[in-house]
Amino acid sequence: MPGTETILVTGGSGRLARRVLELLLEQGAGPLITTTRQPEKLADLSGRGVTVRRADFTQPEDELTGVFRGAQKMLLVSTNTLEGWGKRFEQHERAIRAAVEAGIRHIVYTSLAFPYPASPVPLARDHYDTENLLREIGVEYTFLRNNIYTESLLYTLPEAVRTGTLRAAAGDGRAAYVTRDDCARAAAGALLRGETRCSYEISGPEALSFADLASIASRLSGRTVVYEPQDADALRQLLLGSGMEPMLAELWVGFDRAIAEGLMDLVTRDVERLSGRPPRRVEDFLIEHRDQWLVP
Repeated sequence: MPGTETILVTGGSGRLARRVLELLLEQGAGPLITTTRQPEKLADLSGRGVTVRRADFTQPEDELTGVFRGAQKMLLVSTNTLEGWGKRFEQHERAIRAAVEAGIRHIVYTSLAFPYPASPVPLARDHYDTENLLREIGVEYTFLRNNIYTESLLYTLPEAVRTGTLRAAAGDGRAAYVTRDDCARAAAGALLRGETRCSYEISGPEALSFADLASIASRLSGRTVVYEPQDADALRQLLLGSGMEPMLAELWVGFDRAIAEGLMDLVTRDVERLSGRPPRRVEDFLIEHRDQWLVP
């Protein structure tokens, strides 16, 4: 049975955090607190007993301390700012120091697969610094090192099916794509049953290359889709030419390079260990969401 410790989930209006809150409610956990910049979006969760508090990680630390007070555990969902590399860690540091001051004893943090400075993913350094701070600050911690969301394929595949060409700068590398729902289930499990002072590698059940993805897209769409490897510069120019913001394009290319370097291919059973059920296969996810990527 879930304990009676008060759990705080940050970023409650985000898709991952909201799903975690729903799962915690289903399992009878609580009391529950969530923070968000837009409390009005969470009126339904408030009606189900979740305490909703307004918070922004750009606030002064002492203000955040008051917002966090009363909780013993926290799920710190990594922020999604694209104001500049390093800004994410600044926000995390402010939140972590405030949480410790507020008396939170255990922080579960949504990190990244291979969160080290050597990673070509620009935000990896933010995750690396956040993990190190949590190790050093004297709080119990759990790192959930999430692989690439399967949902990202909903943005990649429509153009590939339309043109017959799937372009990426990932070489022959593979990624262990994992659904956001499985990440949420793992996070809920980590809050309720997970160990502390450790990291979990949150992956899907298989590692797939872009050639594998092209084959799946071909099979499900009935159209021929071929993988065409790109070099990083060519892909960057392609993305910028499509109107993508420069920082987002850099992030996109960085993930492809990480795949090419073999940094995203680790397959584990940690989702099942934490949630009690195995993660979903990419092909099953794409079948369920066919209407979102299969263009007419």
